[in-house]
Amino acid sequence: MTRHAASRGFTLVELLVVLTLLSLMVLAMASALRTVAQSQERVDHKLTRIDDYRLAVDFIRDTLGSISARRQARSLDEKASPYLFAAAPDAVAWVGVMPARYGSGGRHFFRLGLENIDAQSHLVLRFAPWQPEATAFPDWASADSRVLADDVQALALRYENDLQEPPAWGTEWAEPAQLPSRVAIDIATASGDWPTLVVPLRKLPLTDSSGGDFSVGGGRRR
Repeated sequence: MTRHAASRGFTLVELLVVLTLLSLMVLAMASALRTVAQSQERVDHKLTRIDDYRLAVDFIRDTLGSISARRQARSLDEKASPYLFAAAPDAVAWVGVMPARYGSGGRHFFRLGLENIDAQSHLVLRFAPWQPEATAFPDWASADSRVLADDVQALALRYENDLQEPPAWGTEWAEPAQLPSRVAIDIATASGDWPTLVVPLRKLPLTDSSGGDFSVGGGRRR
C-alpha cells in the first residue's frame, strides 16, 4: 500500500461497516437494559405480593385468633348456638378484638369472605364495633371493610372438631354448644395458591358469662 493510499482514511464501505457494528452494539445494550428493567419489575411485583400476603395473614391471625365466647340470651330454638359465630364453607363471622395497630382497637364484629369489587373477586374482612346488647351480626353492607387479597379465585374454610377421635375437619360447623378449635383457610389467587392458613381459636379473657361451661373445641392440640 502506498503512502497516498494509507492517508485516504476510511472508505464508505468501511464507514458503513463501523456504523452497522455500532448500531448492533446499541441495540444489544438497549435489549439488555430492557431485560434488566423487566426483571426488576418482576422482582418488585413478587416482593409486593409477598408483603401483601404477610400483612393479610397477620391480620387474619390477629383478629380470628382471639374469639369472644360470651354467651347470648337463651334462644327458643334449642339447636341454635349461644355464641355469635357463623361458619360456612366460604365465609366466617365472629366476635373478636381489633388490634390497636390496625384501627381503633376494642371488640368488634368480623366477617371474612369474598366480595365482588369492580368485576373482580376480592378477599374482604368486614368489621363493625361490637354492641353488648347485640344478639345478631350487623348489616355487613354498612360495615367498614379491608381488602386483604385481590383477584381471588376461590376461598375454602374448614373447621376442626377436636372432641372427636381422631379430630375431624369439616366445611360446616354443626356443634352449637361449642366453637371449633381451629379454622383452616385455603385461598387461591390468579397469581397462585396461598399456603393453607390454620388459625387456633383462643378464648378472650373474661368473655364467658356462664363460668366454667365455656368450650372452644375440647382443649386438645395436636
